[in-house]
Amino acid sequence: MREQIDGFLTYLELERGLSPTTRASYRQDLGLFEAFLKARRIGGLARVRPLHVREFLQSLRERRSPATVARKLAAVKGLFRFLEGQRVVLRSPTAFIETPRLWRRLPRTLNVEEVERLLRSVKAEGLGLRDLAMLELLYGAGLRVSELVSLDLGHCNFEAGFLRCIGKGNKERIMPLGRQAAAAMSRYLQTERPRLMAGRSETPALFVSRRGGRLTRQRVWQVLRRYAASGLLGNGISPHTLRHSFATHLLERGADLRIVQELLGHANISTTQRYTHVDRSRLKAVHEKYHPRP
Repeated sequence: MREQIDGFLTYLELERGLSPTTRASYRQDLGLFEAFLKARRIGGLARVRPLHVREFLQSLRERRSPATVARKLAAVKGLFRFLEGQRVVLRSPTAFIETPRLWRRLPRTLNVEEVERLLRSVKAEGLGLRDLAMLELLYGAGLRVSELVSLDLGHCNFEAGFLRCIGKGNKERIMPLGRQAAAAMSRYLQTERPRLMAGRSETPALFVSRRGGRLTRQRVWQVLRRYAASGLLGNGISPHTLRHSFATHLLERGADLRIVQELLGHANISTTQRYTHVDRSRLKAVHEKYHPRP
């Protein structure tokens, strides 16, 4: 069972080109499924039946959100599709198991004034120069946090005003650098990054820690939450909140949906379309507030 799961994970890496983060999620989900099967003395994946998969999903529903259950089912479905292709199983036990229907939640966003308040809470000195450059990029370019921390020095072209970003599935896209983000990046690279790297082995990483190593996603979260608290923005602010705000503010100002899709690196435009719902909800709120007969 473990060999077959590892074979599937290798396939995801070599043939599908999925990122390490996505593969780690698959590994965790399938590890949970493997433990479930072993607890029920099911000796191999070829012996799994639809009833076993349904029982696994039911055990998850007791303590996991519908979105989490759907993600783990997707991992199991992918595994058995792979095993069908390898002729390990003749028919996937997940063939007639439907993915749970989810309520599509509107992404949380900040308004422009809140974004400005967040950025003003960063003192442009010392590590603040690094932090401001990170936040300007998250909002100004709509980067995912994984994309931000994977940026290297060679990915930035300040003269042309662009940066090269490696997104999900190792897909590359070119992102324009706004004036504010470019200025913050320039200040960080001229003063704070050389100080952080003084006396240390050089690394290609664009954003580095106090010890001179590549910054982690977890550290970016911690930095953002600290500044969100300073800016009195409340809890629940994440790097993805800035990405959502980036997309929403572009659409509110008339940007073409296809262009926003390209900027976000979405493979499917339906993923981008949820940001139009945010805009519609704002229009509805304005209508209810100002129309004499809402």
